Formats: sequence, structure tokens, C-alpha cells
Amino acid sequence: MKKAKYIPALALLVALLPACKKFIAYDPKDDYQITAADYFKTADDYHKMVVGAYSPLQWIWANVVIGDVASDNSVSGGENATDQIGFQQIDDYTIVPNNSYLAECWVSCYEGINRVNYLEENKNLLDFTGKEALYGEVYFLRAYYYFELVRMFGDVPLFVDKRLAVAESGTLGRAPKADVYAQIEKDLNAAISVLPITNPQKGRITRYAAQALLGKVLLYQNKFDEAAAMLENVVNGPFQLIGYPGAGSFGDIFLQSGENGAESVFEIQYSNLSPYFDWSHPGRGQGNLAVQVCGIRNLTGNSPYGQGWSTNLPTQNLASAFEAGDSRKDVTILDIEAYKNANPSFNITYLVAPYKNTGLYNQKYHPRKGETSGQVELNYLNNFRTIRYADVLLMAAEANNRATAANDTKAREYLNRVRRRAFADNNHDITVTGVALRQAIWDERRLELAMEGDRFFDLVRTGQAAAKITGFVTGKNEVFPIPQQEVDISGLPQNPGY
Repeated sequence: MKKAKYIPALALLVALLPACKKFIAYDPKDDYQITAADYFKTADDYHKMVVGAYSPLQWIWANVVIGDVASDNSVSGGENATDQIGFQQIDDYTIVPNNSYLAECWVSCYEGINRVNYLEENKNLLDFTGKEALYGEVYFLRAYYYFELVRMFGDVPLFVDKRLAVAESGTLGRAPKADVYAQIEKDLNAAISVLPITNPQKGRITRYAAQALLGKVLLYQNKFDEAAAMLENVVNGPFQLIGYPGAGSFGDIFLQSGENGAESVFEIQYSNLSPYFDWSHPGRGQGNLAVQVCGIRNLTGNSPYGQGWSTNLPTQNLASAFEAGDSRKDVTILDIEAYKNANPSFNITYLVAPYKNTGLYNQKYHPRKGETSGQVELNYLNNFRTIRYADVLLMAAEANNRATAANDTKAREYLNRVRRRAFADNNHDITVTGVALRQAIWDERRLELAMEGDRFFDLVRTGQAAAKITGFVTGKNEVFPIPQQEVDISGLPQNPGY
């Protein structure tokens, strides 16, 4: 606020010009300055500001793509060797600090943090019913943004008391990863203490979402005892696996009709009710750009699928990892030639084979006709299923297996609940213990969560990345480079090897 700027002048003018009222009772409106007092006048103003703090969740769509492209799950694809160059650098492990997708992640997450901190600065201007629960959502969001940053970049600037002004960008160094995680835990615990267990508005943060994210954060820090205890809250919550033994199937989760369903713990919401677009910032509309990028290039015919840019193509390695009879394979991977041959009446053609063609496409988030509007490419309404109940079960299984007093019985129970849904029987249950069970859980995470953005981070945190990912260099590629603009402008030290 401008008032602080006049403090030095105030002391001088009070001494020399005691009759001058302007500077003694300075009102920022006199200089046409808009202050927090102009914004935070009603409870509705706070609610609108919180919606604004949610918005950057939509902008980090590329993080989900990176989580698979950087791993053995998918390749960058695209039209040619110069298309989607940021994803291609990540796929080839020729990553440079001026990668556009990494820069967008950094900027978007810190924009989200700044919006949260603005709410924190002005928390005490007004009291109203439901304020504490609303701020539980706020603290969850800050934790989420910092979690994305710390797992992408390692040590990052940490600030929580106020917004960071442009002039202050060079005043903060990189906080140790442990300190960032400590703040994430603090925010999530604060959120858990005030959030309701349900929210009538779909997509709003609940206590269960905060508990699930905290369990994940604890797992990333190898705090297995704490993670197991935290995740148990969600395991015993109101969620259920869609499909066996209940109604529906695994594939229903990723349909429009399956959004915010019984398996959803937290989803990032997208819409196209008032579609708009800006090609200079294509990931900052209402729609989910990740859906557009993974579609089939120049697709024509009568199939339910829409066209796309042939990016984020599943690998044959991933396809081969599924056992016979695993219902998740056809939900996760679209083999377009097999689909075309099985459906000749659709008259499917696609004129351009993608770069690094695998013949496979991301089925979970593939564009479908009728699910976009306005500028077709930029307004797909598909939500990201960010934390699913199956993910919680597998995290809880791992935490129990790796706890100080390991509980492999419980770990197998949670793992096999996920597998029974996949195979619609009990004949594929895992019976091993110890290290073998741990590996089975990790392998199951790949199959269950393929193309949902966790694979790279799972491989890094479990120490498997170097063995699984071609081009991965230990001691370097566990994190991505700090965006070059932050090195140049803010003086931040670069990550090793970049």
C-alpha cells in the first residue's frame, strides 16, 4: 500500500507544516490508489478472492504431462522435431533452464502463492460466518503450490506472510527443501483443523483432500509412520472404488459423467461455460489444454474422439507392463490402429503420423467431441483427477509396508483392493511380503495412475529413476532447472548440472 511510502515525508511535514492535513490523514484514494480496504468489504469479496486463488491450479496443466513424459510412461510426440520443444527437451533429457513449461510452472505456482498471501495479509479486516473454513481452503492451496514447486525444483524461495512485490524479487534466496516441506505440513495441518468433511460445491477443498495431500507429502519425505496414520483417515472415509464389486467400471472415472464421483478425493476443475481464449497464454483459459495436446493429429471420421496435437504418447513399455485381463489397459491407452480396425464404420483417418510415433494415445484424457466450445483447442472441460481413492489406497499400502513396525497385512489388503477392481476377481491378489511387496506396490502405482502425472516423481522418490529412465543422470535429474529468468533477475543459484 502507498501509505508506507509516505512515512518518511510524514515526519518531516508534521514538523514543518503542522497545519497541512493531507499528509497527516493521508488517504490513498487521494492519489487514485486502490487498497485492500476497497476489496475486502463483505464475506462475498473474500469468497471471490479465494476463487481467484484456485485459478492457477488450472495453469499448471503441463506438470501432469511432464510427470509422464519425463518417465518411461510416454514420449513427447508432436508434429515434428521442433513441435512442443519444451516437452521434447524433457523427454530427451536435453533440458535447458529456459524451458517454457518449467517457467510457466514456476510463475503460475508463485502467482497462486501471492494470491494466497494477499488473503493472508488481509485476513483480519472482516469477520464472517465460515471464515475459518474458507481459510482452510486457502492454506491447502498454498501447500499445493509449494508442493508442486519443491518436487519440481528442490530448494525454492519461501515466503508466507505477504505478497512478494516485483522490487523484492531479488531479496529472497532458495529455502532448503526441508523448510519448504515444513511449511507445507504446517499449512495442511492448519487446513485439516478447520475444513469440513464435505463441501456442497464440487471441487472445493475438504478435510479429506487436505489429509490425502498431507499423507502424500509425508510419503515424499519418507515419514512412513506419520503417512500411514494420516492416510488412514481417508481410507476410512466416504470414498469407494468405482467398479468391482460395486457398479460401474474403471473407465467411468475419466468420462465427463464421472467427474467428482465417489472415487474423487480432489479434482482440479475445468469448464467452458463462458469460453475465452488467448493464444499468447493458451494454458490460462477455462479449458484443460492437456486434453488438446494428447489428441490424434488430423483425425477425421465418426468416432467419438476429437482432434489434437499428438503429444504425450504412451510407450510400448507401458503397454507391455499390463497383465492380460487388466481392464485398466484399454482405459489408459488408445491403440488407434486396433480401434480403427475394430470400428470400420467410423471411417477413421489421420493424415500425419506423429513424431516419435508409438501408435498409442492417452485414452484417459483424450479429447472427445462435444466436450469443448468456443476456441475448440483451448476449451476442453475435462477435470484432472488429481487425488483418487485408489491413489490413497496405494500410498497407504506403501506407508504401511515401509513403516517402522511394518504392517504387510494391511498393505496387501489395500493393494489387492485396487487389483481386484482391475481384474474383477480375487485371482490376481498379491501374496508376497517385505521388499517384494514394496516393489509390487510401486509397480501397481504405475499401472493404476499411468498418464496421470505421478510416474516421474514416484521413480525419483523411490530411487528407481536411473534404472528406469533413459538419459536420467543421478545427482542432476532428480529436479528440473530453475528457470533462467529467475537466475538472471533474482540471482537464484541454479541446480547442479544445469
